[in-house]
Amino acid sequence: MAFTLDKVVPWGRSFEEYILMFSLSEEDLKKRILDCGAGPASFNSILTCRGGNVVSVDPIYKFSASEIRQRIEETYEEILEQIKKNMHEFVWNHISSVEELGRVRMKAMEEFLSDYPSGLKEGRYIEAGLPVLPFQDNEFDLALCSHLLFLYSEQLSEDFHIDSIKELCRVSEEVRIFPLLELGSRKSRHLDQVLNTLAQQGYSVDILPVEYEFQRGGNKMLRIKSVKSK
Repeated sequence: MAFTLDKVVPWGRSFEEYILMFSLSEEDLKKRILDCGAGPASFNSILTCRGGNVVSVDPIYKFSASEIRQRIEETYEEILEQIKKNMHEFVWNHISSVEELGRVRMKAMEEFLSDYPSGLKEGRYIEAGLPVLPFQDNEFDLALCSHLLFLYSEQLSEDFHIDSIKELCRVSEEVRIFPLLELGSRKSRHLDQVLNTLAQQGYSVDILPVEYEFQRGGNKMLRIKSVKSK
């Protein structure tokens, strides 16, 4: 049975994984960045410590740190157990074992949890979710979306994907989405139609290789720019 989840779960990636997943350069890290569907990732915390300008949004930010920790604890073992049962779906290069995966993810989520209370007060963590964001047009230079769009293709419709990407393009000059696989390490059922629709509506869409692969075959990101940004 393939890896599957019936809903979006809190599962945070590390700063180093963000760099690789989105091919982020030093110049990219100086931009005004939106991390959409960020969950308990450590990217905001670490980039802020380095002097960066980043805002993270997620519906989970309506909860307190202790409530988010509880949700992490409730899903942590389930996710690792599913990965153990579906080892063939993953590439064990950057991360060598299920045990190491657990340590990497928990370290990232602990970093997030330690930063979260101050980040809320500073407006770096905002409760919001796609497909409607509480930002002005072009408020950001770069929007990132990790492990939400396309990954949850069974749970999120094609229309949701198109509306969400167009909204990200409204608030940011450039959008990068990773991965382009859905759960089970299969190509997203929505990908081709989403690309066709966006191209027909005048968006610039490119699929680019990245130096990161955990889901087998998941080593590409989607880069989108709206007409005004081409």
